[in-house]
Amino acid sequence: MPIWKKPITAQALNQSSANTAVSHLGIEITEVGDDFITGRVPVDARTMQPFGLLHGGVSVVLAETLGSLGAFYASPEGHTAVGLDINANHLRAARSGWVTATAKPVHIGRTTQVWQIDMVNDEGQLTCTSRITMAILAPR
Repeated sequence: MPIWKKPITAQALNQSSANTAVSHLGIEITEVGDDFITGRVPVDARTMQPFGLLHGGVSVVLAETLGSLGAFYASPEGHTAVGLDINANHLRAARSGWVTATAKPVHIGRTTQVWQIDMVNDEGQLTCTSRITMAILAPR
């Protein structure tokens, strides 16, 4: 059973990210399932740190993007979602290709949500795992 309370498609999510930090970094939403969102970021000149690795902050941007979108679309119509806390454990370097992330809810409550975001390289190896806590704000 889908968790989404608002209409959601990967195409609509990508369109809503035009001309933002998300599109500037090349982040793409690739799939929306019943209880997950998947997206990816290229490892290229826009996203690398000076030592030729995917910048850890870009992994966090990818995680926050997916977790925030998930929380917003899993909240009731008229409600918004804002980040309270995010953490990330960088487990393996990515030097080329794409890093693909999948966000799944750990907890969907009335006023908070927690999302787990796992990122893998093109070989399917875990590069980073992140968790974001979101506040769900009722309409004013």
